[in-house]
Amino acid sequence: MKIIEEYNDFQVDLIEIKSANYIGDFAVRLIFSDGIMRLVDFKPFLENALHPSIQKYLDETRFKLFEIVDGNLNWNHYDLIFPLEDLYLGKI
Repeated sequence: MKIIEEYNDFQVDLIEIKSANYIGDFAVRLIFSDGIMRLVDFKPFLENALHPSIQKYLDETRFKLFEIVDGNLNWNHYDLIFPLEDLYLGKI
């Protein structure tokens, strides 16, 4: 018997962030690997945060220093990061 095609029921296309652009006032436009675009407003989350390690990102200069790392939005080597699903849904 010769296997001519391999099929994996568990094969899933992974969604990643392909680009992230700071728009202003703590909003970031994200484009995902499937072409979906979301404008995510981080300001309410940051303003309601009680922990100083999160509140420090209310400094706009610091907030704008995000990077895309392994397909996710990341601040300062995982100091601040959000579940990719939440970003994809535009709800944090």
